[in-house]
Amino acid sequence: MNYLLVFLGGGIGSMLRFGVGKVFAKWETDFPLATLVSNLTACLIFTMILYFWTKELKTEWIYPFAIIGLCGGFSTFSTFSFENFQLYNQSNYFLLALNILLSVLPGIFCFYWVSDRL
Repeated sequence: MNYLLVFLGGGIGSMLRFGVGKVFAKWETDFPLATLVSNLTACLIFTMILYFWTKELKTEWIYPFAIIGLCGGFSTFSTFSFENFQLYNQSNYFLLALNILLSVLPGIFCFYWVSDRL
């Protein structure tokens, strides 16, 4: 059953990621905004589920469906790495540093904030 839950959550997460990419493709920018939004939103969803799952929800299907499947399909470390590599190759060091800082630090802060409340 867990395989099916991961499959369904991953499919939904991947479709959400595709949609975010389409929405942010309308803006012409060198900054990889769609990946930033997807990754930070996945971190926020992950932390909210983690918080409520440990506090209130004790259902077995939440972890494989939402955390592994949905968040795994929605977040995109490979794209994040590739876009940083492109910024580096374009000698756009400011956007490279900004993307790394804006992607990593708030994501870690989400988990810090939730762990402080568990």
